[in-house]
Amino acid sequence: MLKFPVGVIGVGHLGSLHAKMYAEIPFVELIGMMDVDRNRSESLARELDVKAFDSVDELLKNVKAVSIATPTSTHCALAQQAIQQGIHVLIEKPITKTITEAELLITLAKKNGVKIQVGHIERFNPALLALEHYHLHPMFIESHRLAQFNPRGTDVAVVLDLMIHDIDIILSLVHSPVEKIEANGIAVVSDNIDIANARLQFENGCVANVTASRISQKKMRKMRMFQRDAYISVDFSEGIAEVFRLVDEDDKSAEATMMLGAITSGSRKRKIIYEQPEIKEVNALKYELETFIGSIQNGKEPMVTAEEGLQALQIAHAIMEKIHQQKISL
Repeated sequence: MLKFPVGVIGVGHLGSLHAKMYAEIPFVELIGMMDVDRNRSESLARELDVKAFDSVDELLKNVKAVSIATPTSTHCALAQQAIQQGIHVLIEKPITKTITEAELLITLAKKNGVKIQVGHIERFNPALLALEHYHLHPMFIESHRLAQFNPRGTDVAVVLDLMIHDIDIILSLVHSPVEKIEANGIAVVSDNIDIANARLQFENGCVANVTASRISQKKMRKMRMFQRDAYISVDFSEGIAEVFRLVDEDDKSAEATMMLGAITSGSRKRKIIYEQPEIKEVNALKYELETFIGSIQNGKEPMVTAEEGLQALQIAHAIMEKIHQQKISL
């Protein structure tokens, strides 16, 4: 079986992980990488026994797909270069810095018949994947994504650096247009917004309260969802999902870990059950890359399309605009 040739542009912390994961996928051949830091790319190339290319053009001539793991401000130009040569691209989140850039890439990809997948890796988190058999229709969502300060990523606001993960997940779960946005945020240690909170109100009545900070003392990546007859908690850091459900007393389909109580409403008897869905051993990044290459080989849509990346970016920019307006009004 011929292996699918891929490369990586940008082998900093995240890009080097892309390269290492590609090297482990049986149906993929990592051809090499390119980075503006030649020493870094040569070191990793020696480790993985592949080539460090001198230019993006040279790399693109030898592959059919690339991961772009460079600063956000460079995503558009690099992806455009690849797409125009018929190369499929996985672009780390956010898809681009501006909405106009994302729209340009979508148009180019359609014109050139190539696929774009956006690196919203939390979609591949085992804790979220464990909920795929549940009927999720949340009406209230609360998420907290808190990180200790790291200079890496401060070229963009925390909304684009961290919060956009939860924006993407929420949009994929709610399936309804955002009707109203309220937001607050401030810059603390960088020149961009370091802590932000947003309230998203959807047309179907769902409300999401989203908080992100990169100046927290402790790390946290949690999402809580409330819907009719159920409460779902997802801990992305620990890889744990928990479900509390209200079901009819005679419901035999519920495989509860434990029963927490009973409720009688009129003649209807119901029970509260607790379930902890089975978590499969999945490396989220490796699975993300496998599905990206699989979508190309099978002619299917990527798990996170460019259009979805654009939608998350649009909401993120709307949040940042609200924060900007809040500052002006003070």
